[in-house]
Amino acid sequence: MKVTSISRKLLTRVLSFYFILTVSVTGIQIIAEYFNTKNHINSELLTLEKTISGSLTRAVWELNTQQAIDISEGLVAIPMIKGITVTDEANNIITQLGDVIAPATLSIDNEENLSGEAQGVNSISDGLFGHSFPLIFEFSGRTTSVGRVTLLSSNAVIFSRIEVGIYFLIGNAIVKTAFLVLLFTLAFNKLLTSPLQELTEQIKQVDLDDPEASMLHSMNYEKNELNVLEDAYNNLINELVEFKDKLALSQQETSLANEKLDEQNIQLEQEVAKKTSYLSNTMLEMKVQQQKLLTHQQTLKEENIRRSNTEQTLLTTNKELKSSIIELNKAKERLLEAEKMASLGVLSAEVSHEINTPIGISITSVSYLLDTITHLQKNLNQNKLSKQTIERFIDNANQSANLLTTNLHRASELITSFKHVAVDQISDKIRLINVAKYLDEIIHSLHPKLKQTNHCVKVHCDKSIEIYSHPGAIAQIMINLIINSIIHGFEGINRGEINIDLHFTQQKLYLHYQDNGHGLSAQALEHLFDPFYTTNADKGGTGLGTHIVSNLVIDTLNGTIEASSVEEQGLSYNIIIPDMRS
Repeated sequence: MKVTSISRKLLTRVLSFYFILTVSVTGIQIIAEYFNTKNHINSELLTLEKTISGSLTRAVWELNTQQAIDISEGLVAIPMIKGITVTDEANNIITQLGDVIAPATLSIDNEENLSGEAQGVNSISDGLFGHSFPLIFEFSGRTTSVGRVTLLSSNAVIFSRIEVGIYFLIGNAIVKTAFLVLLFTLAFNKLLTSPLQELTEQIKQVDLDDPEASMLHSMNYEKNELNVLEDAYNNLINELVEFKDKLALSQQETSLANEKLDEQNIQLEQEVAKKTSYLSNTMLEMKVQQQKLLTHQQTLKEENIRRSNTEQTLLTTNKELKSSIIELNKAKERLLEAEKMASLGVLSAEVSHEINTPIGISITSVSYLLDTITHLQKNLNQNKLSKQTIERFIDNANQSANLLTTNLHRASELITSFKHVAVDQISDKIRLINVAKYLDEIIHSLHPKLKQTNHCVKVHCDKSIEIYSHPGAIAQIMINLIINSIIHGFEGINRGEINIDLHFTQQKLYLHYQDNGHGLSAQALEHLFDPFYTTNADKGGTGLGTHIVSNLVIDTLNGTIEASSVEEQGLSYNIIIPDMRS
């Protein structure tokens, strides 16, 4: 049988763990240095924005392409800048120098809001990242976006800045690891391997006929586990000697015990006779107890009659209680319906407020177009009309028409999405639903609510999934879950994220909803679907949101719902909805 060295195995495991730990820590330090340098470069890009924004805005507004190119060339000359792209308000490229991110690999951290704030740009495949910001020009007391600038840097810039630090970290880890290997090898050999070999040789020489001569005598004077093993072995030898002496004594005691056993048998027979007499007396006492039991039986019959009367009273009370429960359920249904309509009312108010923005922009565009037409008419009447004036009018008219068309189309989309969701919520009809398209409409109707925050909703769903079900119930479920995450889960969180994954298997729609909010404690999770249970009662919470979701999934959609959560790790729901095809 092959013998495995304990010290070698222990040394291997300790050093393996230390090597993994060293590699992990070094990797984390390199990654931290990378992101710190990247953040520093992003800060420098923000500083450049403040420096060049005014001059580029003026150059683009005045259609001074050469000035914009000169500024761009100056920026590309900076080692940190690997590429620059300047576009006008129609997203047409004015100038593009250096590296360019392919459109298919371009990702933007946040959608641009109406105030035109800057965006971060990342490209995974090209190794580029940077900063994108709008060019805002003020005229006639109004502001307008005349274009956009994208500044790009690359991972090569980052690595060039942290190259020396990476070499230092790797070299430091290698030196420490080599020194630790040498130190552990010497320590294990001196403290474990050599003492164990010495003990093994002494144990092999044990003599069972003379065990006292086989006791261990170690040269190790330190008090450690090996000394404990040595003492335990010597104690075993001492106990073996004592056991041999005790065995001889036990044989003598066994002979004496056999003689005493014979005497005990005689005494036992006498005791049996005494017990027989005692049993006779016990039988007489049992007859007396039987008489008492008959009397107690009569008492129990009377008690049974009294309990029957009490049971009849309880039945009557139970009927009255059932009636009260029925009334309570009706009241609860009316309250649930009121909560549902209140939610629809809040959504309607949010959508109405959101529509005002594109309509206001459209009115501004029309006003500006009318002013331009009036000015053109005035020049025409005064015979001052020139080709440059007509071209400027056509350009301004096209811009105003594009802006008007974009915002009216946006308002139309908002109204259409809200109309579909609202009509479905007040209708109980079953129809064929394209799940991906319908979820887009629901989330689009919640855009006014989401727009007030930095949270985002990500939906992962095959566009071909279709199901026969109650669209209104599905809309109410998704609205309640998303609003609950925004109000409760993301309280105090600046950038929350909601992920919704759906797939369709065996005529069932599987929906997994996950947010990265505060989550729930075990006690709160246990009461999550209970009516009127809320942790925000002082802020107007009714505690009916998740209860409505549970009722809609189970009663209306004939599905199932489960929730799981860990505090500060988010809340997730697993919902299964069957297809209702007849």
